[in-house]
Amino acid sequence: NSMATAEENGWPEKIVAPSPIAYDETYVVPKELTKEQIKQIVKDFGEAARRANEAGFDVVEIHAAHGYLIHEFLSPITNKRTDEYGGSFENRIRLCLEVVESVKANWPTEKPIFIRFSCEDYVEGGWNVQETAKISGIVKKMGIDLVDCSSGGLSAEQKITALVPGYQVPFAQEVKKQIPDLIVSSVGLITNGKQAEEILESGAADVITVGRAFLRDPSTVLNWADDLGVEIQWPLQYVRGRVRKN
Repeated sequence: NSMATAEENGWPEKIVAPSPIAYDETYVVPKELTKEQIKQIVKDFGEAARRANEAGFDVVEIHAAHGYLIHEFLSPITNKRTDEYGGSFENRIRLCLEVVESVKANWPTEKPIFIRFSCEDYVEGGWNVQETAKISGIVKKMGIDLVDCSSGGLSAEQKITALVPGYQVPFAQEVKKQIPDLIVSSVGLITNGKQAEEILESGAADVITVGRAFLRDPSTVLNWADDLGVEIQWPLQYVRGRVRKN
């Protein structure tokens, strides 16, 4: 069972979403958000940005991907609302745009704001890369500095046809093609320095985002530098721990 019950100190009665649609049969059915709750959530995003700035962070990224709340509003798979937050593309993106405005109002203008989208739901009738490009152009005009192009995570029914290294690069490439002056990043199964450099050299993305590679190997930066023949100067106390490929 994927749900922590109240007896297990979970909070199944507090789960909310755009519409009462569970991820799958093992998950709790969420409660549909009221308009008052939506307004509070928008405010909360802004307050989170304010706290991040006070804590000294240089960048914030709005997470609108991977089945989290903003993504659920974007996708017609999980958003079945009939008010101004559901239905048309313009309505489904409304919460996202309100969050962008709230974050901007609480974040210094000299510091960048990123946003991550799932460019494809991998489900028929779901959110796709064309809609991603469309909203990317809108948020760029609002002041977003970088669009981080990921995919999936919304539905248990998703079918990723080719889970291979760099499989998400075409999404960043398409968004970049439609909005050439937008800074885009690519992420997902980017596993070595040469691969990352090739993506950047091709113009498919402006930035490479890496996460799990660092969890698997804390020496990722050194290894990627070796891949590219780049010498990195490290503090002497760390040099002895360096594992060289050659």
